[in-house]
Amino acid sequence: MQGIISFFLAIIMFLVPTANIPKAVVDDSGWNTQYECVFVHGLSGWGSYDFVYNIMPYWGIFGGDLMKYLNARGFKCHAASVAPSDSSWDRVCELYAQLTGTRVDYGKEHSERCGHARYGKDFSKNPLIRKWDSENKINLFGHSFGGATIRLLARLMADGSPEEQAVTDKSEISGLFTGGKADYIYSITTLASPHNGTTAYLVGREVEENGGSAGEVVETEIMNFASHENIDGRSPDDSASYDMDIDNALALNEKIGTVPGIYYFSYACSSSSKGADGKWKADTERMEPLFVSSAKLICAYTGTTKGGVVLDESWQENDGLVNTISAKAPFGDPQQEYDKNSVEPGVWNIMPVYKGDHMSLQGGLLMNNNVRLLYVEHISMLNSL
Repeated sequence: MQGIISFFLAIIMFLVPTANIPKAVVDDSGWNTQYECVFVHGLSGWGSYDFVYNIMPYWGIFGGDLMKYLNARGFKCHAASVAPSDSSWDRVCELYAQLTGTRVDYGKEHSERCGHARYGKDFSKNPLIRKWDSENKINLFGHSFGGATIRLLARLMADGSPEEQAVTDKSEISGLFTGGKADYIYSITTLASPHNGTTAYLVGREVEENGGSAGEVVETEIMNFASHENIDGRSPDDSASYDMDIDNALALNEKIGTVPGIYYFSYACSSSSKGADGKWKADTERMEPLFVSSAKLICAYTGTTKGGVVLDESWQENDGLVNTISAKAPFGDPQQEYDKNSVEPGVWNIMPVYKGDHMSLQGGLLMNNNVRLLYVEHISMLNSL
């Protein structure tokens, strides 16, 4: 499916005009740091290691490569490439290998339990960044499922994995699983990330069970396809679809938490609004056609998960795929509305809700969206902390 989507995007790329986007003038006089930034894509996405990125960058889409733009402004930014539909664990292992210039090691315990190969690609000849340690920290950005990826990376860098340590010889264990590296990461910024899962799964299942229209099934199943159990025989719980189920996402949150020395920021999106009757309605005029049906269904959905989580009206505001309440911050983590005068590490700083659909913060698809200045301002803020 990723190949089909990528081919489709490559074709229409040449049919959509690129908007004239103003250049930002960057004032670095108040910066305290100039750490490199690493951007991690979401479900079914791609990065700079993938061929399609040269044709159409995930970050920027039709508006032009966001990484090139930010680099030209004096920021050092990189687009990672992780598996488009694998679990947060597997994606973290791939990201770590790219950042350290090593071979991907999914872990002895994990790979044996989940039924797939332990080792993957070797990035020793083409690491994503030049140097990464406590002096050369990084800022991490994660769009959609990329949010869970970078959050789990931070936790493993801090504490490692007792499960992997218990079964792996010290001479062959990945540095990712040994911990003690919390200070390698300066900040985490999530973008439209389903921290607490998404009701898109539940809506999709009900549409199928009730014989919904083909359009509804296709659109609400965009996220459900992300499971490897029918492809390579791996464990069903080793997939993106499993991790983004609400009950499973909340269980993952309990294991991740926040790392005390890292700054946390989140941008939630909304392409819905309350009508005069008090009900949420999809703002279809500023939404990619791809998300219209699912947005409408999520706006009307209430229910209870198998684990007993009550999904009331507070879950109805959404960006077409992710509930706005879920993208603000993981439930139970320390959090506050963003205030430039009270930013503290280890606490989620919830940025103002961005008015746009699920793809708006990566630049849009058919609806070209200028987010360049948003990133210039945000990274400048990180550098000035």
